[in-house]
Amino acid sequence: MKVVILAGGFGTRFSEETDLRPKPMIEIGGKPIIWHIMKIYATYGINEFIIALGYKAEVIKEYFLNFYAINNDISIDLSNGKTTIHDGKQPNWKIHLVDTGLHTQTGGRLKRLQGWLDDNEPFLFTYGDGVADIDIQALMEFHQTHGKLATVTTVRAPARFGRIRYEGNQVVDFHEKPETGEGWINGGFYVLNKKAIDYITDDETVWEIDPLQRLTQEGELTGFPHYKFWSCMDTLREKNFLEDLWTSGKAPWKVWE
Repeated sequence: MKVVILAGGFGTRFSEETDLRPKPMIEIGGKPIIWHIMKIYATYGINEFIIALGYKAEVIKEYFLNFYAINNDISIDLSNGKTTIHDGKQPNWKIHLVDTGLHTQTGGRLKRLQGWLDDNEPFLFTYGDGVADIDIQALMEFHQTHGKLATVTTVRAPARFGRIRYEGNQVVDFHEKPETGEGWINGGFYVLNKKAIDYITDDETVWEIDPLQRLTQEGELTGFPHYKFWSCMDTLREKNFLEDLWTSGKAPWKVWE
């Protein structure tokens, strides 16, 4: 199974950091947050990632192009320029870095990846700025059991996020970022059947608005409630919160050894 990670947005609410690099490359504990997200999935044996690039795509490309060298010991012979990278223990990840356009919306980025996905296999899909101690195996089993086109992980958070209303496990109401109200919100960490991409019109489509609302109206969206830790990283305050958790050795999303 493949994982799609959106990593192309401008991160305008986080200009302290994103003037220099895309938000998924902001570091927690010396590692980009996208690395933390990938480690969560890899803990469950999922090692193939499709990363949707846009803003400052070259920064993410350079990171992964140099990943093996950066994370291993290197010997350099200055007399002839010969470089030897000494093998070390590194993840067996397969990563596809795909430029999905500078100004493409979230749905448009996903639609541009359609050709990278398998027709008869669901895929995982998330944002490049959120972490959780989520049980990915349980999420996949939940999706398969309910037989719908889309499953979204729902979490509890303040009113500034979108609101989701349930009847049983069925999502019956989906609103992106309402002015008031608290309850279940969109935590990312989706499982989607490839046919869900047909609900996306073009580059201008925002995944969280029309496609998710249509999937809801047609009874094709289920919600997987996650009761434990979840956090996005939209602001410097949230970045510092995650950094403090990591430094203390109590980062809940660190589900790997």
